[in-house]
Amino acid sequence: MNSGWLGRIVAAGLLLAPALFAQGRGGPGGPPPPARAAAPFDPTGYWVSIIVDEWRFRVDPQKGDIPYLPINAEARKIAMAWDPAKDETAGQQCKAYGAVGVMQRPGRLHITWQDDNTLKIETDAGTQTRILHFGAAPGEKGAPSWQGYSLAQWQVPNQGRGRAMPLPPGAGVLKVTTTNMLPGYLRKNGVPYSGNAVLTEYINRLTGAQNDEYIVVTAMLDDPAYLNQPFVRSYQFKKQPDDKGWSPTPCWAR
Repeated sequence: MNSGWLGRIVAAGLLLAPALFAQGRGGPGGPPPPARAAAPFDPTGYWVSIIVDEWRFRVDPQKGDIPYLPINAEARKIAMAWDPAKDETAGQQCKAYGAVGVMQRPGRLHITWQDDNTLKIETDAGTQTRILHFGAAPGEKGAPSWQGYSLAQWQVPNQGRGRAMPLPPGAGVLKVTTTNMLPGYLRKNGVPYSGNAVLTEYINRLTGAQNDEYIVVTAMLDDPAYLNQPFVRSYQFKKQPDDKGWSPTPCWAR
């Protein structure tokens, strides 16, 4: 499977046809079902990243290697001054492992339900944990953190009135909006995003020709402080049968 091509197709579909999706709801007049019960697909399990696009940027980015990015002059200046030793001295080794960067890192995800309305994504890269909250956002989100506050919702194809045909298995998207993040790196070589950045992700599950299961994460970062336009990329993960290869490691600045 050409996962890079596949990711671009998914990203294009999500960007061009948002009206085809509607948030999952309960029956008429009733409360919405819990997120776990309403899930159009099962995202849980162990997943390994597939890196076929932008290898040098995701695996071993070098200082100053920052083409194809919609960054402004200030962001470029910060990236060109990147010094991993200074990050280590300041205890900032995790700047590339925040919600924006961690899904780009090579490695594995472990996705589980923490409860009926909370999905947990653990990464072995940087030993990070993302918590996806379904339901209304709270008034106070607490102190900013590397993973910020993620608000999630299921989106399923809008069948329109009078259409009662069942949806095919897996038809739907998990939308995640993350705010309240600490400033970090969208690439590991010092390309910055600010504390006011907003990360929007769309997660699909797909089945390959050999019945292999994949999830495709289409990520869009909006950050007026450092970006001239949204930064958009897609990342693919293949489902693993067990936890073989799962190896949590600490954040690494270099």
